[in-house]
Amino acid sequence: MKYDVIIIGAGPGGIFAAYELMQLAPNMKVAVFEAGHALDKRHCPIDGDKIKTCIGCKSCSIMSGFGGAGAFSDGKYNITNDFGGTLYEYIGKKRALDLMHYVDAINLKYGGEGTKLYTTAGSRFKTLCIQNDLHLLDASVRHLGTDINYIVLENLYNDLKTKVDFYFDTPVQSLLAEDGGYSVVCENGTYTCEKCIVSVGRIGSKWMEKVCRELDIPTRSNRVDIGVRVELPANVFAHLTDELYESKIVYRTEKYGDKVRTFCMNPKGAVVNENTNGIITVNGHSYENPEMQTENTNFALLVAKHFSEPFKDSNGYGESIAKLSNMLGGGVIVQRFGDLIRGRRSTPSRIEEAFITPTLQATPGDLSLVLPKRILDGIIEMIYALDKVAPGTANDDTLLYGVEVKFYNMEVEVSDKLESRHKGLYIIGDGSGITHSLSHASASGVHVARDIVK
Repeated sequence: MKYDVIIIGAGPGGIFAAYELMQLAPNMKVAVFEAGHALDKRHCPIDGDKIKTCIGCKSCSIMSGFGGAGAFSDGKYNITNDFGGTLYEYIGKKRALDLMHYVDAINLKYGGEGTKLYTTAGSRFKTLCIQNDLHLLDASVRHLGTDINYIVLENLYNDLKTKVDFYFDTPVQSLLAEDGGYSVVCENGTYTCEKCIVSVGRIGSKWMEKVCRELDIPTRSNRVDIGVRVELPANVFAHLTDELYESKIVYRTEKYGDKVRTFCMNPKGAVVNENTNGIITVNGHSYENPEMQTENTNFALLVAKHFSEPFKDSNGYGESIAKLSNMLGGGVIVQRFGDLIRGRRSTPSRIEEAFITPTLQATPGDLSLVLPKRILDGIIEMIYALDKVAPGTANDDTLLYGVEVKFYNMEVEVSDKLESRHKGLYIIGDGSGITHSLSHASASGVHVARDIVK
């Protein structure tokens, strides 16, 4: 089977690359290979009743499949160069923003119309944060919600499936560079193409490392973000989330000078499990539909760690901490903030008696036995700092779920076209280590599609 372009990975980068190719060159023969399921086949078995914790599915429906790990996220598209990746370092700040706005317009066209675009521009909270030694990053945020995000993906797939060949549940075993193109080797056969776009996301980090070794593509180590997911009553952060929805707040700790940041804020959302290569971590979702919303808001507090010499495996460090949490708690651990600062583990009765109902069934325990002291000290400092702008954050009953780990792929060496040292082999999205968000990954897909057609 010979194609003009093969795309490996049906996450946001792969989807928008396929979309743009079909807009600009509808006669081009394009295939998309995805290790996970089609969108309508993606169902996590955890129902909170019969199945309460991760059972280790062969293909995690939360992390893999059409839409990638973002399919069941809360559908936040952050239009900014201040966070979400370093795409602008390769293609320029203006082009990066233009592409993110273009992606936003497509999302509106395919079912996202009527959703709100929030912005930090002119917000009084920026001043409030600075007055309390916190820093609110600039961004425009389109919140689709997990429900509307699914509809947008469904509409995009229904449009693309008649124009592009999709191969679901078809992991790529190896990628070979050959004269005049590339061979994509799968269990059911080998497919060839002139150009290849690799967009495997964070879930494909191990596979990406293997390909880079085999094709001698230079890489450099990236950071890993480690922390907890905070859950508290929605009205504590309502004055921020009602206006900004997503507030990216950064704090520099007094004790160590480390930066701690908020990440992935989910107003009236739910805390969820995530399975990354067999390691159970925690994340958060939120919905646009009021009937699906909860009384709680959740967000991550993360500390970035980057290793160079002599230890270079940042992801391995994050994995070891997550594995320790899984070993002690059988999965995710939850602890009341009041128990943490008093040096005692949370128990089922203490969680039961709290004035907040957890949205995720996790094992009550002690996060101080899991997280390194430096990281935990930074998180505690940040909670007290946030309490000054959102009183109630440092309440005893605030819940901390651990651990949350954001694994970033090694940063792959690519040109301003996002092309590797092998001509016609493009590496995009979170799998490249360059983007860390839905908007940046989607924009990178559009960027390479335009370059291929040009």
